[in-house]
Amino acid sequence: MTRRTTAAHGGLTFLRTAIVLQTLTLFFQAVTAGLLLNSSHGYRMHDVGSKVMYAAAMLYLLATILAWRPGGGSPRPVLYATGFLALASVQVVLGVAHVPSLHVPLGVLLFGLSVLALGRLLTTRPRVRSGAPS
Repeated sequence: MTRRTTAAHGGLTFLRTAIVLQTLTLFFQAVTAGLLLNSSHGYRMHDVGSKVMYAAAMLYLLATILAWRPGGGSPRPVLYATGFLALASVQVVLGVAHVPSLHVPLGVLLFGLSVLALGRLLTTRPRVRSGAPS
């Protein structure tokens, strides 16, 4: 019983860490997008940041899967993380294609969605499951 609770707590910690990392990398992307307007270093920082942001989105998806599987709860967070990764993929394609009219608003949407997911995760208390059958 203790091992399962500890594992669930560890999964929740990993999930929280992953969503915080994702949100911070998206904020960094917004900052470096602004630097693109003023600095020659802005492009390089934004380019490197895009790779880190994409990796953070994949890490968040992995964390939702690992948090979901042991407890057998709702797969909804996994579906949200999958959708987020799909949007992040579109974001990368739009950035590479230099389509700022869609890239910038999608970046704002991604940041907003990440903040919402972070807020939901930080304010939701984990459900405690008893070992006895009901």
